Amino acid sequence: MILVNLLLVAIAPHAYAKRNLVLMISDGFGPTSETMARSFMQDIGTESHEPWSSILDSMLTGSVRTQSSNSLVTDSAAGATAFACGLKTHNGAIAVDTNGTPCGTILEAAKNAGYATGLVTTSRITHATPASFAAHVVDRDMEDLIAMHMISKNATRHTKVDLMFGGGMCRFLPQSNDNSCRNDDVDVWQAAKDSGVTTLTRRSEFDLLSQTNQSMLPLIGLFAHSHMAYTIDRDSTSQPSLSEMTQTALNLLDDTSDKGFFLMVEGARIDMAGHDNDPAAHVHDIIEYWRTVQKVHQFVHSNPDTLVVSTSDHETGGLALGIDPEYTWHPRVLNQVTKSAEQVCSYLFRTQKQDVAEVIEDHVFPKYLGIDNHTQAELDVVVDALQVKGGDGRHKACKHAIGGIVSKRARVGWSTGGHTGADVGLYAYGNQMHKIKGNMENSHLGTLLMQYLDVSPSQVTKALANTATRQLAFFHSPHHDHD
Repeated sequence: MILVNLLLVAIAPHAYAKRNLVLMISDGFGPTSETMARSFMQDIGTESHEPWSSILDSMLTGSVRTQSSNSLVTDSAAGATAFACGLKTHNGAIAVDTNGTPCGTILEAAKNAGYATGLVTTSRITHATPASFAAHVVDRDMEDLIAMHMISKNATRHTKVDLMFGGGMCRFLPQSNDNSCRNDDVDVWQAAKDSGVTTLTRRSEFDLLSQTNQSMLPLIGLFAHSHMAYTIDRDSTSQPSLSEMTQTALNLLDDTSDKGFFLMVEGARIDMAGHDNDPAAHVHDIIEYWRTVQKVHQFVHSNPDTLVVSTSDHETGGLALGIDPEYTWHPRVLNQVTKSAEQVCSYLFRTQKQDVAEVIEDHVFPKYLGIDNHTQAELDVVVDALQVKGGDGRHKACKHAIGGIVSKRARVGWSTGGHTGADVGLYAYGNQMHKIKGNMENSHLGTLLMQYLDVSPSQVTKALANTATRQLAFFHSPHHDHD
C-alpha cells in the first residue's frame, strides 16, 4: 500500500502537469524553400561553402502529405482544416467536412477543456489558415461570416479565441466605414468590444502589452487593413513582426490557464511571395519565420511541458534552385533587393504613364532591385506587364515580371504561380516530440496534436450542428494568393 502511494505521488505531477502546444504553419513553404533560405544565409555571411543550419534543420522529424479530399493539390483551407479537425475535406472548405457539416477543431476542443487559446498570423485573421481553427464556412471567401464566427463564444459562454494577432481590420468594420471591405453593415469590431474583448490597432498599443498581464484577455490586435506587410517591406514603427507577436502571445497565454494553452502561429506571407514568384520577399519571410521558431524554441527550454510542431499546408510556386543549363544559383542577387514585387508594382501603378519607363530605369531597377546593368528586354517586360487590361490581371502580370527578372538573375526557377502537390517538412521539439515523426497524412498530424492535448472534437462537433456555414452575399474568387 505504501509502495502504491509512493508511485502515485511520483507520477501525479506528470499526469496533471500544465501542457502547452504551439502549432506553427509556414504557409507555402516546401523543402526547397528551406534550402533556398539556408543557402542565402550561408552565402551572404561567408565567402566559403561552410555548412550553415537553420533552427528548423535541428528539428526535422519527418514529412507531411498534403492532398485534400478532392485534389492531389490542396489549398490552404483544406490543408488547415486537416490540421484543425483531423480530417480531409475539399479545397475551399473552412472546418467543415465534405458534406459541409461543421467539424470541431483542436482550438475549440482545447478551449472547452480549459486551455487558453491563440491565433497569430501575418495574413488577414479571417484568411483560410487561421479561420480554419475558429470558424466554419463552406467557402473560404465568406470572410464576413468568418469574422463573426471568430469572436463568438463557446458552449460555456467564453470567447473561443483568447488572443488573435494579425491583419484584416477591414473585415470587422461595417460597409458604411470607408475602411471596410465587408458586404454588410455589421460592426464586428464593436461587437467584440461589447462582449468584453480588448481591441488593438496601433503598434504603440501592442508595445504596452509587454508591461501588462493576462487580464487583457480576451484580446484581438489587428495591425493592417488587409494582410500585414512582407518582412522586406515592413515599417517596424507601425506593424509588429511575426516573432514579436508570437513572443507577446506566449507571454500572455502562459499564465492564463493552469491547464496550459494552444497557440497556432502562421507565417502567411511566405506563401504569397511564392504565388508572386518573388524570391526576395519569399526568403526574407522565411528568415523571419525562423526567428519566430527560435523564440518558441527558447520558450520550450523554460517550459518543458510544451511541444512545438512546425509544418506547412502545402508548397507554393514549384520552386527550383538552378536553371538549365547552369549548375548554380546566386543568392546574393536576392540580397540586393529592398522591396517586394508587390510594393514595386504598387509604386509603378501610382506613376504617370508617360513617366513609367524612366522611373523603372532610374529608380526601380537600381534602388529597389539592386540592378545597375538592366537590359532593354528587362525594361520591356515590366512596361508590357503594366499594359495588361484588368486590375487583378495587371497586378499579377507586374509582380511576375518583377519577380521573374530577379529570379532569372539569381538562377531561380518556378513551375507555377499556384500550389503544388509536394510533401512538406515536419519539425518538432519539446514534450513528447518522439511521437511526431515519419511520413504522415496532414489529417493524421491533426489527430496526433489532439491526442497530445488529450482533447476530442466530438462534443464540439455536436454543439456546432446548427451553426450557419453560408454567407448570403459574398464574392467567390478563383484566386487566393492575395485576395
